[in-house]
Amino acid sequence: MERIKTLERIVVIPSQPPFLQDHSLPLSHLDTDPNLYLTFRYLRVYTSTASPTSLDPFNVISSSLSNALTQFYPLAATLRRRPTSPHRLELWCAAAQGIPLVRAAADFTLHSVNHLDDPASPLVEQLVPDPGPEEGLEHPCILQVTVFACGGFVLGAAMHHALCDGMGGTLFFNAVAELARGATRMTVETVWERDRLLGPRKPPRVDSPLIDEFLRLEKGVLPYEEGVGGVARECFHVKDECLHMLKRSLLEQSGFNFTVFEALGAYIWRAKVMASGIQGEEKVKFAYSINIRRLVKPALPGGYWGNGCVPMYVVLSAKELTERPIWETAELIRKSKSNVSDEYVRSYIDYQELHFGDGITAGRDVSGFTDWRHLGHSAVDFGWGGPVTVLPLGRNLLGSVEPCFFLPYSTASSQNIEGFKVLVTLRHSALPAFRQAMQVFSTTQDHWPSHI
Repeated sequence: MERIKTLERIVVIPSQPPFLQDHSLPLSHLDTDPNLYLTFRYLRVYTSTASPTSLDPFNVISSSLSNALTQFYPLAATLRRRPTSPHRLELWCAAAQGIPLVRAAADFTLHSVNHLDDPASPLVEQLVPDPGPEEGLEHPCILQVTVFACGGFVLGAAMHHALCDGMGGTLFFNAVAELARGATRMTVETVWERDRLLGPRKPPRVDSPLIDEFLRLEKGVLPYEEGVGGVARECFHVKDECLHMLKRSLLEQSGFNFTVFEALGAYIWRAKVMASGIQGEEKVKFAYSINIRRLVKPALPGGYWGNGCVPMYVVLSAKELTERPIWETAELIRKSKSNVSDEYVRSYIDYQELHFGDGITAGRDVSGFTDWRHLGHSAVDFGWGGPVTVLPLGRNLLGSVEPCFFLPYSTASSQNIEGFKVLVTLRHSALPAFRQAMQVFSTTQDHWPSHI
């Protein structure tokens, strides 16, 4: 039986005091978006082949983490409610704060579990800290290093989304990795100034009409409380040749050459809604994030590691989505990207300022989508080479309790399957019909089925 044993838990503090006096730090209005009041969990898998196995990953990472915290010390701080605005969060930075780091050991090899290439495996839950809501505020970053019998290891991270998004987290981990590989100082110069760079205008104003279309006010309702019953995570394989057939079919119908995200996203969204039995004029939403770091004016500095994305939505009735051709939905997703402008971002921020206490939500029946195939997560190298597998474990995303991730296969996978995998969280009742809809991407065929 595969066993993972926790050996110790330490608190890593900055190698040098990063400040002289205890103080609070304000967050941006993107950081305090209620949809980001959650801890996001993910893991990176490293093999032992690129470095001598005598090195202890736990010691290497704990030492470099301590040095990195001289600049990234807010990750060791405590999130708390602002005294003047109890609905909003701020950071309280005090002396001797640190990041909890768990040491664990597995009595089996990474190869025996296919380098954790199955994101739906229950084993992955044991490799990443899982703090409750209060612990997630007290320790917004908790890490775990699990060393396997083969000498490889897994770095599991639980990070509160109010502190950073995936790109901000990767900036931090790259800094830690740079020090782990022997650098004497970090290349990145971190920038805070979140309330100045992404704060509300004076006076705040909402000039983008899209904001009222996408968001709704439900006082007393918290994001991710939608009752859809039990949900399950399941992984689906997408062969390159099947995906090419879908894209070619959409091109023949519409004359548009859609991206993978647009074409596959449109197909999966429709399949999820049909399988879930949502009907008629019920509004359903396709949600995804857009990086605004270079889009806002002025652009955010390179060392900015807070949340730098805004959500974008496509809204249809369930009837419209299920009855229209897939290419029309893909075209709506494509066109929606052009809706994001500096004005949209500023209006989104100002909406948060004006209505924060009114219960901002994205509504019901939101399908959150994100593509992790090209985000740079696999570039974090602590001296063992980049991770061979990177997996998200989050079940909530962009106001959705049923998110969907596009993920690359592990580079160490023994299967060497062409294409990629799709990790879907879906209500139990919808899974049988959804599985049937996804079979078209794993079955070799001569042409795209005409009835789809």
